[in-house]
Amino acid sequence: MTATPVLPLDDGRAIPAVGLGTWPLDDNAAEKAVAGALGLGYRLVDTALNYGNEAGTGRGIARSGVPREEVFVTTKVPGRHHGYEPALASFQESRRNLGLEYVDLYLIHWPLPRLDLYVDTWKALIRLREDGLVRSIGVSNFTAAQIDRLERETGVLPAVNQIEMHPRLPQEELRSVHAAKGIVTESWSPLARGRKVLADPELVAIAEAHGVTPGQAVLRWHTQLGAVPIPKSADPGRQRENLDLFGFELTPDELARISAGPQRRFGGDPEVHEEF
Repeated sequence: MTATPVLPLDDGRAIPAVGLGTWPLDDNAAEKAVAGALGLGYRLVDTALNYGNEAGTGRGIARSGVPREEVFVTTKVPGRHHGYEPALASFQESRRNLGLEYVDLYLIHWPLPRLDLYVDTWKALIRLREDGLVRSIGVSNFTAAQIDRLERETGVLPAVNQIEMHPRLPQEELRSVHAAKGIVTESWSPLARGRKVLADPELVAIAEAHGVTPGQAVLRWHTQLGAVPIPKSADPGRQRENLDLFGFELTPDELARISAGPQRRFGGDPEVHEEF
């Protein structure tokens, strides 16, 4: 299996080009999945306080035997902890759950614009980075306008924006904004939750041409577009498959064909979605 490359972040650090998502695993399943994935060669693990599996994720990291400095750990502050002091306290809760001294990437999970607290929350993340408790800071599900506001009011851009992205939602406009600002795009639900996308005849034909599975073709589509996919799987065989993406390359035409299907969003709309 080809080694997983990394992408540079705007703060001088780097993020692995593919990772392991853990939602909706419980603590026990997360521990097993994370330990197994790290044993296979994964080095990016994504969790969140709202997933309810930070403790299991932390146990999986410890159980894997992989040195802590080799594992890139992401977690997220939930909507109920928006605001400066609540976000600082939320991080300490996550850190205790994980059993870690620091977190590699800390994200605001959703912007919740109705609350209008995401700038104050962002200021807390900046403080955590300054204090060395978080190595990199970013956001999740933010729009271009919301990112502009963070930059305008704090002077600090997110290193990452983790967004819903898959062949039914290629996010061209937002990815273009990210590229112009030096923000890495991270893809949640990168396989569109399997919603008939992997059975698409066009995708199946592309995958067969490269001797790979449709899932591998979609994940390679992400990486070639410069995005970091974080597929969830607790199955060791599927985990291995999802990591084995760098021994083939899709053509520009194939990338365009994968993006060309009917477009729709399966998750929440960042302008109105609220998750506490």
